[in-house]
Amino acid sequence: MKILIAGAGRLGSQIAQVLAAGNNDVTLVEQDGTRLSALAHLSRVRLVLGDACDTSLMEHAGSLTCDLVIAATGRDEDNLVISMVAKRRFGVARVAARVNDAENAWLFDQRWGVDVAVPTATPLISLIEEATGATDTVALLRLSKAGVEVMETAITERSRAAGHTLGEISLPAGTVVASVVRDGRPTVPGPDMRLLPGDELLLVSHEATEHEIHAAFQ
Repeated sequence: MKILIAGAGRLGSQIAQVLAAGNNDVTLVEQDGTRLSALAHLSRVRLVLGDACDTSLMEHAGSLTCDLVIAATGRDEDNLVISMVAKRRFGVARVAARVNDAENAWLFDQRWGVDVAVPTATPLISLIEEATGATDTVALLRLSKAGVEVMETAITERSRAAGHTLGEISLPAGTVVASVVRDGRPTVPGPDMRLLPGDELLLVSHEATEHEIHAAFQ
């Protein structure tokens, strides 16, 4: 699937990492150069500097051949414009948009080109399921084409993994930690990274179940 994500904040960058892990063709557009530079380590994600409200920039980023556009900026007005341009100008089959202010939710419908309106509090995996049209009975994004599953788990003060390094944790076979999100910033972790309460982990696995992931960290 070819996917364009507008907005490289916490939400947009997390979505990009998860979808790229499933061998999707992912492009991330962001007008803040500093923020984009901080994501240079995302080797599987194409990074484009510019304003996603600009039709010429969107065309350059590949909107004409996209299967899905996700408008994930922190401004509702921008997300609406991006959605409208994606649907009306470029004919994108599926458009999802983040709703930052609940009072604006009524605007996010097909009149503005929005197929899926996602409140800001929606969990990451649920958002991706809605945007891509995927469903899963255990609230996981199953990437069937890649033969992997992407799961998330959060570290709390009660988690057995809190205070331990990733290298000290016995992961299920065929499982890797793709990203650790701390203070809103995603990081590709090494084995020496010590997990702290508040950390959110994205894991990619060929074999593990949700129960096995929970047992390893919680």
